[in-house]
Amino acid sequence: MAYVIAQPCVDIKDKACLEECPVDCIYEGPRKLYIQPDECVDCGACEPVCPVEAVFYEDDLPEDLSAFRTADREVFDGLGLPGGARGHAPLAADHAVVDAVPTPSTT
Repeated sequence: MAYVIAQPCVDIKDKACLEECPVDCIYEGPRKLYIQPDECVDCGACEPVCPVEAVFYEDDLPEDLSAFRTADREVFDGLGLPGGARGHAPLAADHAVVDAVPTPSTT
């Protein structure tokens, strides 16, 4: 199991979780942060610092946000284990689940 960053992070990306993660497993995408599930050690340090409450333990992810479990896994397809976010450029694209979230209105 791992932690998952869900919809409340989309277009917010506060990044407080990045500072708290002891294993550097949180990667930045264009619109959302992603936890690499095979690098996550389930410490939970990221969860309480998220100001928008977007971080969930995988088993506690609400059903209406379950697609974000898939997003956090599949966005790393082809990347494998990058070995830490600090040494990795931001992800080139978000997962389709994130792309489907409407962007905030600018009016």
